[in-house]
Amino acid sequence: MNTPPTLIPVAEAQRRLFAAAAPVAADHLPIADAAGRWASADILARRTQPAADLSAMDGYAIRYDDLPGPWQVIGESAAGRPYAGSIAAGGAVRIFTGAAMPAGADAVLVQEEARRDGAHLSLDGEGPTRRGGNVRRRGLDFSEGDRLIRAGDRITPARIALAITGGAANLPVHRRVRVAIAATGDELIPPGAPLNPLSLPEGNSSMLAAMLADLPVEIVRLGILADDLATLTAAFAAVDADLLITTGGASVGDHDLVRPALEIAGGVIDFWRIALRPGKPMMAGRLGEAMVLGLPGNPVSAFVTAVLFARPLIAHLAGAADPLPRTTHALLGEDLAANGARTDYLRAELRDGRAFASTIQDSSMLLTLARSTCLIVREAGAPPASAGDSAEILVIA
Repeated sequence: MNTPPTLIPVAEAQRRLFAAAAPVAADHLPIADAAGRWASADILARRTQPAADLSAMDGYAIRYDDLPGPWQVIGESAAGRPYAGSIAAGGAVRIFTGAAMPAGADAVLVQEEARRDGAHLSLDGEGPTRRGGNVRRRGLDFSEGDRLIRAGDRITPARIALAITGGAANLPVHRRVRVAIAATGDELIPPGAPLNPLSLPEGNSSMLAAMLADLPVEIVRLGILADDLATLTAAFAAVDADLLITTGGASVGDHDLVRPALEIAGGVIDFWRIALRPGKPMMAGRLGEAMVLGLPGNPVSAFVTAVLFARPLIAHLAGAADPLPRTTHALLGEDLAANGARTDYLRAELRDGRAFASTIQDSSMLLTLARSTCLIVREAGAPPASAGDSAEILVIA
């Protein structure tokens, strides 16, 4: 009698995936094309910001020691048009936000606390309370040579602005990850094809492509592959990708042929069967230079395993230093029973800050998934939980 393989915990399966694959090659791209990629090397500042002491307010540049005044206004400093001279005792320069501080000045009297009559300036308020008041010192943000972006950080809009301000025009990033997606099953028909009672429109491929759309990927659609060993083997042998994702055919039935087809095509299965619900029959391995993920055919199982494994693996291949999905917490809206031997990811809705698990959690039910905004994470062996208890959740919408 064959002993079924041991179920692998989710965290261990994720670690094994990352250990089996190195990030894809790096390139230098113009900053405008680098958004959403992950940095392949540290990005250092090529200049200091601000490059000089600047006024943080509209007002008058003065010497702090000259308080409480009065002063004589001797000129003006605007952003990009600094005052060319220096300030001696009793002098002041009209200054605007972002303008360079004149030599000799070390504070700014804001215009709301100043009274001016021609060139005569007097204090009409408290004034700056310290030397350097209302001044942005040179290097306040960063200095030349500082690390602005770490290798493995994602290039976000804010980091684009930071890199440009730091003097960069091109960024070192990892290239796009080439992802091949194939659906398997004789019952499947393309979206929009004529329906019959024994057919099922194939939606997993489009669902997965949409789930990966915010990642730096190039999607290759392999279409629907029949439950035929020769057909599957030929399709897998021709794959040219960094990652092959299949849906369906990864279990142990007579028509579940993904695993034998991968092995005949030269692939190696690393692990199979995860201590997870839904998504237990997920499979992982390699096919030449490509990683392989065999996701279950049930759409909810495919969705959950894509959240836990496909997206993190792609982020890892794209160079992410922290590729795992981030969980948060919410209060339970209802009681939950004790959990079994597998980590459970319950479809749920967030309403008024509370998470309400769907009544039926069958892995074929797409309507429940489509209405869900989060997954409640229930660790293996978790005890019963009561309404109002804090629960770990993954936000999905």
